[in-house]
Amino acid sequence: MARLLFVLPPAALLLAAAGLVVGQGPAGAPPKELYVVTHIDVTPNGSAETATQVAQLASESRKDAGYIRFEVLRSVDRMNHFEVLEVWRTRQDFEAHEAQEHSKRFREKIQPFLGSPFDQRLYYKLE
Repeated sequence: MARLLFVLPPAALLLAAAGLVVGQGPAGAPPKELYVVTHIDVTPNGSAETATQVAQLASESRKDAGYIRFEVLRSVDRMNHFEVLEVWRTRQDFEAHEAQEHSKRFREKIQPFLGSPFDQRLYYKLE
C-alpha cells in the first residue's frame, strides 16, 4: 500500500501539468466557469414564501459581478422542492455573491421552512 501512495502523487502532478484535471484547461489556463446546483426542500407551508424569496434572490443575483446565468426551477410534483442553477465566471465571483447581503438575507428568510439542509454542489463543465 505504501508503494501505491508513493506512485499516486507524481501521477496526479502529471495530470495537472497536462491540463487533464476536470475544470482546468491547458497548463496555466484559468478554470472554466463555475456551475452551482442547489436543491432546496422546504415544508409545504413554506413553499409560497420560498418561491417569493428565491425569485427575489434570482433578480438581485443577476446584478452581481461575474453573473452568467441564474435559473430557478420548481418541481412539478412537489411544489415545495426547488432547484437553483447558477453559472458564475469564476469561483471567486460565486464566493463574492454568497457574501452579498441579498444572499444572506435569502437564507435567513427561508431558514424556518427548511425541510432539509441546503444541498449545494459546485461543478466545472466537463469538456
